[in-house]
Amino acid sequence: MNIKNLLKVALKALNNNKMRCFLTMLGVIIGVGAVIAMLAIGQGSKNSIRNQIAEMGSNMIMIFPGGENRGGVRQSSDDMQTLKPSDYEAIVNQATTVSYITPSVNSSGQWINGNNNYPAQLQGVNAQYLNIRLRKVTEGEMFTEEDVKRAAKVVVIGKTIADNLFPDGTDPVGKVVRFGSIPMTIIGILDEKGYNTMGQDQDNMALAPYTTVMKRILATDYLQGIQASAVDEEKTEETIAEITDILRTQHKLREDEDNNFTIRSMQELAEMISTTSQMMTVLLAAVAGISLLVGGIGIMNIMIVSVTERTREIGLRMSIGARGRDIMMQFLIEAIIISVTGGVIGILLGAFTTWMISAIARWPVMIDPSSVVLSFVVCTAIGIIFGFYPAAKASNLDPIEAIRYE
Repeated sequence: MNIKNLLKVALKALNNNKMRCFLTMLGVIIGVGAVIAMLAIGQGSKNSIRNQIAEMGSNMIMIFPGGENRGGVRQSSDDMQTLKPSDYEAIVNQATTVSYITPSVNSSGQWINGNNNYPAQLQGVNAQYLNIRLRKVTEGEMFTEEDVKRAAKVVVIGKTIADNLFPDGTDPVGKVVRFGSIPMTIIGILDEKGYNTMGQDQDNMALAPYTTVMKRILATDYLQGIQASAVDEEKTEETIAEITDILRTQHKLREDEDNNFTIRSMQELAEMISTTSQMMTVLLAAVAGISLLVGGIGIMNIMIVSVTERTREIGLRMSIGARGRDIMMQFLIEAIIISVTGGVIGILLGAFTTWMISAIARWPVMIDPSSVVLSFVVCTAIGIIFGFYPAAKASNLDPIEAIRYE
């Protein structure tokens, strides 16, 4: 019997049990759909994180206080006050591979404009912050080095703060608002960025001269951090080594002493997040893949039932000349049709689910063509693997005993 005839017989047999056939497919449909949706979420998250890190500047370097061991316990950044303005000045004067650098201090508080108020952070930086974080001022202007020197009470705000303090649409530039009890003049509005992958509003920020935040708000003489960017992404490691040497000299650390500061680069952060995201994607895909395994077991189970129900039919076919391999091929084709058809429907379900997740939850998603191809190959393999045993069992039946079977 040729393949064409075997295919007709298989389709006819499946058509006689439509509901059972569909229920058998359901496990494969759900499994494939879940795998494609999970992989799309994982891949979309990875790409979104990479793009946002690239937008922030892949050559960005962050320096934090803390990092030394005291009594066998590593100190946290909150417990350390090891970064001083003199450290920042030393890096500015001595580092040769740093293109931009800014001190960083933060304070949380309430922004007030008349009857309108909004809770947000105030970040103290210098004018080079915009170059490091690849931001720009779209209205008004950024504060200058002169503003930094005299600790001027000026601020550049993001769109979220502007909208909440001026809900009537009034132009905020030039207006005086209060941060707690400190009056601040708005001199500029930052470009709109929206939410990042972590759900953080990138427009909910305000920038002021770091000297203003240190002297007028926090009343401190130490920095909470330093941000810098290397002249080139390829020189990031060289820049980190250079800054490390400068700060160790500044802090008079002996060779056997640990650093009392921590340096991180965006490359390091990107690799860490990418690795974590990849592990989560694999985990989600593995969990979803269990549905495929269950679907395969369902195919094998229903094909064994089908062989049992059609034992007499198999005996009659063998008695009129059908070979064992023809019987095997017939049941194997039935199993593959169920599996592949379920796979195709599952791919469509996965694509639809991915679109729904993107449209409703606003999550970044991306369907990788390789995941679709892999799902299709796996479905075919499931049909062959789980359909082989029932097909082999059917082909090994004794024709005489099969015809007598009731």
